[in-house]
Amino acid sequence: MSDINSTFYDSDLDAELVAVLRTQGLEVRKADSGDRAQTDPWLDAVARGFLDSERNDTHRQGFFERTAYRRKLGVYDAAGAQPEIPIATFATWGAELTLPGGVVPSCAISSVTVAPTHRRRGLLRSLMVGELRAAAAAGFPVAMLTASEAGIYGRFGFGPAAAAAKWRIDVRRAGWRVSEPVGRVDFISREEGRALAPDLHERVRFASPGEIDMPGGHWDRTFGTRPDAQKAEELRVAQYRSPEGAVDGLVVYRVTDTESFGGATVRVVMLLAATDAAYAALWRFLLSMDLVATVEASELSVDEPLWWMIADQRAAKITVGDHQYLRILDVPAALSARSYDLAETVVLEIEDDLGFAGGRFVLTTRADGTADVVATDAAADAPVARMTVVELSTILLGGVSPATLAKAGRLQADDPARLTRLFATPVAPRLSFWY
Repeated sequence: MSDINSTFYDSDLDAELVAVLRTQGLEVRKADSGDRAQTDPWLDAVARGFLDSERNDTHRQGFFERTAYRRKLGVYDAAGAQPEIPIATFATWGAELTLPGGVVPSCAISSVTVAPTHRRRGLLRSLMVGELRAAAAAGFPVAMLTASEAGIYGRFGFGPAAAAAKWRIDVRRAGWRVSEPVGRVDFISREEGRALAPDLHERVRFASPGEIDMPGGHWDRTFGTRPDAQKAEELRVAQYRSPEGAVDGLVVYRVTDTESFGGATVRVVMLLAATDAAYAALWRFLLSMDLVATVEASELSVDEPLWWMIADQRAAKITVGDHQYLRILDVPAALSARSYDLAETVVLEIEDDLGFAGGRFVLTTRADGTADVVATDAAADAPVARMTVVELSTILLGGVSPATLAKAGRLQADDPARLTRLFATPVAPRLSFWY
């Protein structure tokens, strides 16, 4: 994985991207992650693009120290009033995406902004297509992102592959249906939680399709342990220890609305549980606090076991939305990286307007879960499914039924039920954070 990351990070900018922007009098270049004179204005542009406040020196230094692994592209307008600040930004890096039964190296995308002064010039399209070409050339089978605006990325072949649920629980009504969890929950410091979290996350992420390895800097942001953290003093951390003494779970949360006596709200920042006992114990802890009326949590799975643990399911108000988007760049590499639960052969006819993943492929799976994917124009005695790369990317993690997409008119299949059985997974995909 490190080789592909290094190859991508060090690769030249896409020649077509450079040429297209030059025709508009604009220059695209990589901000040197080792030079604050370049990363500071790049960060300022990102903050402005996401409607954040101006960054101060503490913010800039914290960003500089924690994001050297990111490939940071900026588009610069020499004729502008502030030519040192990019008018568009784009960040990418190599990450490891969990698939059903496997992992795949993927190109993560973030910090996508275009200044409102330079809209409608095709800057986003130029940056996106150029970096996707660079990612594909480096050998990434998949690109991925979490989208602040859902309607943007379908045109580039991205599909919503892992949904996220947001819960709001009325604590007084919820109750508890199952037996009391064993083990113990204890408060620990934010620094202690920060030290425990990486190893615990490594135990957790391989069990959930859609999860990725934690990007650099995210742990300090989660636990408020970086110098520029805002309201870090509001964060509380608790750990779960098994009867044998192993730390199998962590929860980070903050309490708000404390002026309303008995009506406070607990907002869960992150909950990591490597065992069923840790999961039950941490949720029981959250739902048992005095003076708390509501518990809120987001970026949860759409099939949380908690739904079956509380006594009154109507105490929980749940909304579901799109979260993790995937874009397949190499069909054989992406599909053969995951596992399957039955032996089957299907033909996939894929359309891709950008030319990365289009073609006709025969997917053959075996009883041991492995698969072969062959690009071919030859006839095959197997059911055929026709779709765009958006739909193929959407079903990769198993979170969306191909039969449902067929009913919605999003794909055509000779045997939708057969295709659904092939891509089904026992665990709904999820991603527990934004990047």
